[in-house]
Amino acid sequence: MTTIQASTTTIQSGSSGSSSSGGSDISSQISRITSQITKLTQQLKDVANGSSSVEDKKKQQELIQAQIKMLQAQLAQLQRQQAEEAQQKQDQKQGKTEGVNSPSAEHQIDIYI
Repeated sequence: MTTIQASTTTIQSGSSGSSSSGGSDISSQISRITSQITKLTQQLKDVANGSSSVEDKKKQQELIQAQIKMLQAQLAQLQRQQAEEAQQKQDQKQGKTEGVNSPSAEHQIDIYI
C-alpha cells in the first residue's frame, strides 16, 4: 500500500484594523504567498511525473490544488486590502491639497438672520 504525503502550508493572515508597518507588511505577505503558490505548482508537476499509481497521483493532485486555491483566495484578499489602503492614502492626499472641503477659520461664512 502506498502512503500519500501532502505538504501542508500554514498561512498567517492577520486582519487587524490597521497595521503599523502598513503596505510593506501586506507586500511581504503577498510575496510569501506567491512563492508558496509557485512551490506548490512545482510539486503538482512533480506528482504528475512521479512513479505512484494513477489513483495516488490523483489524490495528491487534488490536495495540492486545494492548497493552491486557498492561497489564491488569500492572495486576492491581500491585494484588495492593499488597493483599499492605496486608495485611502490617495484620498487623504487629495483632501489636503485641495482644501475645498476642509473647514477652516479662513473659509467661514457668517450668516445673520
